[in-house]
Amino acid sequence: MKTLLAGTAIALATMTSGAFAADISACLITKTDTNPFFVKMKEGAEAKAAELGIELKSFAGKVDGDHETQVAAVETCIADGAKGILITASDTSSITTSVQQARNAGLLVIALDTPLDPIDAADATFATDNFLAGELIGKWAAAKLGDDAANAKIAMLDLAVSQPTVGVLRDQGFLQGFGIDLGDPKKWGDEDDPRIVGNDVTQGNEEGGRKAMENLLASDPEINVVYTINEPAAAGAYEALKSIGRENDVLIVSVDGGCPGVQNIADGVIGATSQQYPLLMASKGIEAIAAWAKDGTKPQNTEGKDFFDTGVTLITDQPVDGVPSKSVAEGMDLCWG
Repeated sequence: MKTLLAGTAIALATMTSGAFAADISACLITKTDTNPFFVKMKEGAEAKAAELGIELKSFAGKVDGDHETQVAAVETCIADGAKGILITASDTSSITTSVQQARNAGLLVIALDTPLDPIDAADATFATDNFLAGELIGKWAAAKLGDDAANAKIAMLDLAVSQPTVGVLRDQGFLQGFGIDLGDPKKWGDEDDPRIVGNDVTQGNEEGGRKAMENLLASDPEINVVYTINEPAAAGAYEALKSIGRENDVLIVSVDGGCPGVQNIADGVIGATSQQYPLLMASKGIEAIAAWAKDGTKPQNTEGKDFFDTGVTLITDQPVDGVPSKSVAEGMDLCWG
């Protein structure tokens, strides 16, 4: 009898849990579905959703910057009765109207990787400290150049003309880390330091990185430091430099720390990158939606910050004093947790 009762209790608990989970659906909206960073983010969300029995629907822009597709995705999620949305916004200010509509409809909205503008337009943000990510590669580049940093010629390969927060934070962090005075820290391109050759946009992909690098080399063929918003853009910049025989005398730094990007450090394409953890962002986001659906609990920020910090690590095989880092071998073990 005890065995029967215990078995019945387990079955009832399973049925209850399953019935509850079956009522929960969530949405993941990324900038694209081709960038390796967002591919890994989707994997993390799918794995955690499957573990918790949550139905996950995924949406993505056609290219980085495709705001209208993201707006349509938010509207679909509201209409479908989703409990929450995880979003990496292409236009961090314009999307806030749609986000507010979702929140008014009772959905929990969590920004992943890219804070909204303002950041509290979302219920929470799970992200790398993107300013710190930029600052780490800026400090590393300045230390590698040593005294020559005073005469550097820097190309800034940014994300998009709409200046989403993630692009601004990384750009401004890099400049501060390199020792360059910032203008308005909420936008890029207004600095007056003569070491900055110029800014161009890449859309976060390899083709964009190549074209942006070509444009800036036309302005100054003696560029010797290249900041890139992410590793696909860095790969494109490298190809542009290689086409003119300068791939070995220009320092390229980046952000993401994906496995292909870490391999590019080993291959000499990138000098250093700041590694972030999109799988963790997404899995934590799904857990937060489950908690919200269960009892209305909202996620808490990291102490002293206005977002939940999922961590960042400088990856390089050329460590410098004063800038903590991990090796390429360690980076390959960590990519993309």
